[in-house]
Amino acid sequence: MAELETTKRQRAARTLTAGQRYLIRNLAERAAEWVRAGRRDDLDGVAAILGCILRLVLLAAGAYGTWWLLRRWPAILWAAVPLWCWAAIRAIPDEDEESPAATESPEAQKEQLHALVRDLIGDRPGVHLSTLLAHLQKHGQGEGWEVADLRARLPRLGIPVRRSVKVKRRVAYGVHRDDLPQSSPAEGEQQAA
Repeated sequence: MAELETTKRQRAARTLTAGQRYLIRNLAERAAEWVRAGRRDDLDGVAAILGCILRLVLLAAGAYGTWWLLRRWPAILWAAVPLWCWAAIRAIPDEDEESPAATESPEAQKEQLHALVRDLIGDRPGVHLSTLLAHLQKHGQGEGWEVADLRARLPRLGIPVRRSVKVKRRVAYGVHRDDLPQSSPAEGEQQAA
């Protein structure tokens, strides 16, 4: 029972962490857009970027003002922290919005994942989960995931995970070539074409 509670707490902590990443990224992107909008195309040189500089100064002043308020009245954190956590959880995109592949059938997604893992393995004995996760995130999938998330999801998709897979003299969690199920006939046809 205690293990189940720990797992729930760990999932909640991972959700909050991922939400904070999304929230910080969104806030940073919006601030950067706002600063870039201060540039004037009708002027040249320093005069063209004065608006950007002014907006950066305003952002810095706002950050300093927030820091000063929190140092002066730390009780504000009793309201600020729950609001931050609420905003972080709301910042997590829905699964439907996150991947356009959600409209594909689960079997098609499963086969694509199997093909991806085979491609990443190549002629090596396996692939580390960190490498697979980096590849997924590079292509806009699995944002906010950690290796533990991938380690939990892959077995449900029919891809067994080993605790120790040795690739390039490094041992870590990964998928070993021998554990992968044989490719489907449809995949064989696609590779032959």
